[in-house]
Amino acid sequence: MSIEPFPNPTRRKFVYGLGAGLGSIALTSLLADEAAKAGPLEPKPGHLKSKAKRCIFLMMEGGPSHIDTFDPKPALEKLHLKEFVREGKMKSAMESGKRYYVRSPFGFRQCGQSGAWMSEPWQHLAGVADELCFFRGAQVDSVNHPTAMYQMNCGNRFGGDPAVGAWVTYGLGTMNQDLPGFVVLPEVSYPQGGSANWGNGYLPASFQGTALRPKGSPILDLQPPPGTSMEHERANLDLLAKLNTAHQKLHPWHEELAARMNNYELAARMQTQVPGVLDLAREDPAVKATYGIGEDATDAFGRKCLLARKMIEQGVRFVQLYAGTWDSHDYIQRAHGNLIRSVDKPIAALIADLKQRGLLEDTLVVWCGEFGRSPDNGVRGGTAYGRDHNAKAMTIWFAGGGVKAGHTIGATDDTGAEAVECVHHVRDVHVTLLRLLGLDDNKLTFYHAGRFKQLSQFGGQVIKELIA
Repeated sequence: MSIEPFPNPTRRKFVYGLGAGLGSIALTSLLADEAAKAGPLEPKPGHLKSKAKRCIFLMMEGGPSHIDTFDPKPALEKLHLKEFVREGKMKSAMESGKRYYVRSPFGFRQCGQSGAWMSEPWQHLAGVADELCFFRGAQVDSVNHPTAMYQMNCGNRFGGDPAVGAWVTYGLGTMNQDLPGFVVLPEVSYPQGGSANWGNGYLPASFQGTALRPKGSPILDLQPPPGTSMEHERANLDLLAKLNTAHQKLHPWHEELAARMNNYELAARMQTQVPGVLDLAREDPAVKATYGIGEDATDAFGRKCLLARKMIEQGVRFVQLYAGTWDSHDYIQRAHGNLIRSVDKPIAALIADLKQRGLLEDTLVVWCGEFGRSPDNGVRGGTAYGRDHNAKAMTIWFAGGGVKAGHTIGATDDTGAEAVECVHHVRDVHVTLLRLLGLDDNKLTFYHAGRFKQLSQFGGQVIKELIA
């Protein structure tokens, strides 16, 4: 008596059964062997033609105010210090104190031939205004820093998912096998949510971001211990690889072991490549001056921007830089003014330097925070005016990599409280970022926990207005 594996087979069961044949298993094994030989970070073709080949992501942690940077609101001049009441909502216990509209402490002017609006502290970025594409229609879901950071960086408010840089290197690999594909330049204090903001999530560990230390040696133990020759170290790695390979054959389902072996080899190769890439002493002093290196206000971020240019020049696929924190609940004139001055010159120099070297055309630069800020807050009669968090309105700008330079897309309402034109959720921003790099969000998937997962979670749409 025989028992059919699928009594009364449906079409789905029939197709599933085809995947269980010996031929399918053999093909899967061959493909896995080829992938292992090639390495997880080998360059791969994208799904679509694109100009952008790499990305520099400038993350202004804490939520920069669009109203005080790139989205002027003259209506707030008349409303300044008038009581703010949410329409149709009773005040909660947390809102028992009175709230007031707050005008921007900064003047605005139009810059470049494009007429892009910038607040007065942006003195240097104004010089590259025509390279930028401003998007004022972005919205997110959370006004809580950690969850908003996770959503902006990983597409999921609750953490544990791969970062944008991990997805990009998973889809495209990297162009220098002696350097990490995804590099992060954080502040001394990690952002809210910690290193999960650049984690690999459920992707193989090879795709997680490599964070460089902002002070001291960028990478600990980069140099071998005294008395250890490269030959000795190579022999140790060969022995370790032999033992790990034997162990891996007994446990082929343990992906972490394969990733660890790849990371050992990458670390060894980095010992010859990284010191040269990170060494700014050999850079032209005139170039370093344009980045603000050596000046108190701009030295730290200027070094990050110059390092980012050097790394993408050497083939690193995705570099993320952090500057913060922009969480200005009070004294916004002083707080935002100082923060703008600390990044203004370095960012302008980065854009100009990339263009001068012919790299801007195929390098996508992104500037954003995790959310925008509200038109209200502050204390009547005082000077400590600030702003609260705002998930419904923010400004993101892009440069290079096939974006529509010299344009401002989308708009917020008269007070900057909410996006009202060309409104798109952050998932659409992610889908567009991938598209600019030649990746299709619906094809860039990874099977995990019973389904194929993607950066946008459940799909999104390309913001066509941003693409040239």
